[in-house]
Amino acid sequence: MSVVSGERSSLTQLDDDRCDHLRWKGMYIEAEWVPDVPHSADRLFWCHKTQQCLGPDGKLVDDYECNPVRQCYKPF
Repeated sequence: MSVVSGERSSLTQLDDDRCDHLRWKGMYIEAEWVPDVPHSADRLFWCHKTQQCLGPDGKLVDDYECNPVRQCYKPF
């Protein structure tokens, strides 16, 4: 199993244009991928800078909202 940017290839991955501060549980789980076990869809995200579900700008953190329009955005 190869590791790319701290992520396991078998777990939920987001697009490469996400914010570098965006974190989610799947980044920290080391598990072998089992084809008949569905991927997690918990949608629990947090900001590495604030350690909360809100970014430094006070707005919600997720894979859609954390984009280049926000001043706190840092390209991955």
